[in-house]
Amino acid sequence: MLEFFLVFLVGLALAVILGVPILKLCKKFHLSQTILHYVDKHAGKSGTPTMGGWIFIIASCIASVIFLRGEVYTPILILLTMLGYGILGFLDDFIKIKYHKNEGLKPYQKIIGQVALALILAIFAYFNVGSEIDLFGLKLDLGIFIIPFIVFFYVAVTNAVNLTDGLDGLATGVSGSYLLFFGIILALLGFQNYSIISFALLGSLVGFFLFNCFPAKIFMGDTGSLALGGAIASLAVFSGLELIMPIIGILFVLTVLSDILQVGYYKKTHKRIFKMAPLHHHFEQRGVHENRIVAVYIVITIVCGVGTLIGYLFVTGVL
Repeated sequence: MLEFFLVFLVGLALAVILGVPILKLCKKFHLSQTILHYVDKHAGKSGTPTMGGWIFIIASCIASVIFLRGEVYTPILILLTMLGYGILGFLDDFIKIKYHKNEGLKPYQKIIGQVALALILAIFAYFNVGSEIDLFGLKLDLGIFIIPFIVFFYVAVTNAVNLTDGLDGLATGVSGSYLLFFGIILALLGFQNYSIISFALLGSLVGFFLFNCFPAKIFMGDTGSLALGGAIASLAVFSGLELIMPIIGILFVLTVLSDILQVGYYKKTHKRIFKMAPLHHHFEQRGVHENRIVAVYIVITIVCGVGTLIGYLFVTGVL
């Protein structure tokens, strides 16, 4: 337990230390966010530096490598996956900045990149981890179908985290809360190195939150949100705990569903279910301050995390 606390502190310290120079570099090279014209409540945020995801990506990778022990091949692959999705997000952010618009990579280009990375990881997982998924000790063997399942899982999770990154500190706070409980469960089930990565990333996100909370001094950008989604998905895939993700990360799920429902319903009826999608923008349009939305999202994630943790405490015989 001590090493989890230590890796958390190292990740936190590194994120705080890296945050200042990275923020200065982003300002110096005018790496700023373009705000969509119809998100009127965020007009004042135009020009805020982006690509801040590098703060927690670098910090968590360094902290993890310091504390990893024993077999480190797969844990290193998880870190490389986070980096790979981060680079994909960086390309998206770079195009937005270069051409001064909010659309970077075309949707199909982004999906191709996500699927390609996911397919490589799915095949690796099938031959090296197995085809079973676990939920509270109940195991289901998907056989060869684990490969398309994992590909879908990666695409869903990375896009869910990306969509959640719409308010100052929202994706940071929800992801950090998620990783706290997922990291504890990983430790209970004996995935020590994966738990180290979880707590390294948690500490790094707490450090990043100091720069990203309202009013944000820097955004994580797609660089950060895709990297974060890739890390969260990888930790679940390589531990066989994919089915926990939508329970603790229920707000990631609701964020995606709200967007899908809004688009689908509008195409069919030319009417909207929500004032704006994803869901957090609906609440914002109804007059709820983004700080309150972020706080409620974090609390709900913590409640779901506590419930899931209690379930695994029973499974492992601790309770």
